[in-house]
Amino acid sequence: MVQIDFDPSLLSYDALLEHFWNSHNSNRRNYKGRQYLSLLLYHDANQLPMIQRVKKQLETLSPMTIQTEIAPFNSFTLAEERHQKYFLKRYPDAVTKLQKLYPTFEAFNNATLTARLNSFVKGWITMAALVSEIKTWQIAEAEKEKILHTMKSIRW
Repeated sequence: MVQIDFDPSLLSYDALLEHFWNSHNSNRRNYKGRQYLSLLLYHDANQLPMIQRVKKQLETLSPMTIQTEIAPFNSFTLAEERHQKYFLKRYPDAVTKLQKLYPTFEAFNNATLTARLNSFVKGWITMAALVSEIKTWQIAEAEKEKILHTMKSIRW
């Protein structure tokens, strides 16, 4: 399960929903059990009609019915440590060097950089695009340089 905090002035809920449904196969009901079920939890009564509207729009563009389970949000449980930054952890050199920037589990797990590098090693973003993105982050220039230097030192 993934919980996303987002700024609706930067990204609409509709766009987020479209990305959600376009980023995975939502037609695998009980694929390998409920652990891998497509599930969308809404936080308030305003989100449910938006979910239903976007789902219906996407279904008109596809011959398949979206089988995502939709339910109210109750609680969030962080996945086990072994599942955090799963793809990034396949690169021990990267983890060792990044842990110098983020020495605690919580800091490592919550860092935007480790999340983006996890996406990079999975193939969702190129290194060039990630470097360009980091240059736009609203952090001190010295911090950006430290991040970019660390990234260059990693054996991918």
